Amino acid sequence: MEKQLTKERIWTKDFVLICLANFFIFLGFQMTLPTIPLFVEDLGGNDQLIGFVVGIFTFSALLLRPYAGSSLETKGRGFVYLIGLAVFVLSVGSFGFLTSIVFLFAMRVVQGAGWGFSTTASGTIATDLIPASRRGEGMGYYGLSGNLALAFGPSLGLILTGIISFKQFFLICAGLGMVALLLSSRITYKKVEPRQKKKKEKLDLYEKNALKPSMLMFFITFTFGGIAAFLPLYTAERHIAGIQLYFLLYALALMATRAFAGQLYDRKGHRAVFIPGTLLILIAMMLLSWLPNSSVLFVAAVLYGLGFGTVQPALQAWSIERVPINRRGMANATFFSFFDLGIGLGAMMFGQISHLFGYSSIYKTSAVSIFIAMLLYFYYLYKDRVSVVQQR
Repeated sequence: MEKQLTKERIWTKDFVLICLANFFIFLGFQMTLPTIPLFVEDLGGNDQLIGFVVGIFTFSALLLRPYAGSSLETKGRGFVYLIGLAVFVLSVGSFGFLTSIVFLFAMRVVQGAGWGFSTTASGTIATDLIPASRRGEGMGYYGLSGNLALAFGPSLGLILTGIISFKQFFLICAGLGMVALLLSSRITYKKVEPRQKKKKEKLDLYEKNALKPSMLMFFITFTFGGIAAFLPLYTAERHIAGIQLYFLLYALALMATRAFAGQLYDRKGHRAVFIPGTLLILIAMMLLSWLPNSSVLFVAAVLYGLGFGTVQPALQAWSIERVPINRRGMANATFFSFFDLGIGLGAMMFGQISHLFGYSSIYKTSAVSIFIAMLLYFYYLYKDRVSVVQQR
């Protein structure tokens, strides 16, 4: 068994390149995450408009992910990935030249298209490169590249927007995306034989084997819409310092769990990681709804990072666990579609909730969403147990 594991290497040249490319595109993206709401405010927008500008990005990505997943099997991994990165770079670079929320709204749609294509492709490319026996561990390492970007991106974005103009800032973010584009052009992409379609086959929109973990991911990422879009504004309202440190602590906690959680998933499956991870996220949301001082903010950051870092790679590995190689693109598209839908709906709904009931209500609602995810998970376990009994 040990000999087999040593032969099945994770850290090949192409895997290193996809991780590096993923780091730079995520760094450019994460730097914009807490700063887009500030940019909307600078253009004269309110909380409701912030929610829509943040949310429309994810809906755009959501609508195009099924097409991206299908294109990965017909046009090739590299074609979809490079096109997605190029669109992302051009759209982000344009932000600094915009003076109207209407035009920003339109370019966020374009950015979402590029993001949907690039992230669906990169996740699929990573799964192609990782040995099946170490998939949970490998996806943890791959996710770590995005988490490293998350460790520095939001804080760096907030610092830079305080000392340079938005135009200069968004050009820097676009430049980071260009680095990802150059790195990805050096990858040798795996060729996959396209599956034979039947004449009367329905429109291919999702992979059914990925639906369970994807639905659970939806209720978890629903909470992230409230953090990305409104936590900087919430802490400012309460005069609580340290929002930059929040994102750093969150990312460091996220990274600390990645490889460990992936290996635990490989050995014991999702049952060993899902409930502990979601419990930590639930506690974090309750702490944010209370939020009396910076200490509680930092504890919530660590708990959220530990929880999300435990759950996300396990659910992504689960989504492709029983999927043939020529359906991995669609499985990843399904998973990230629900991922995006959670963030998008969360941001839009929380914009309305904060306008009507205040920022703390965002995190109370988020706690309910996590509780629903836990109930749904137990329902899945029950249905699986009944199915096994009936087969006997």
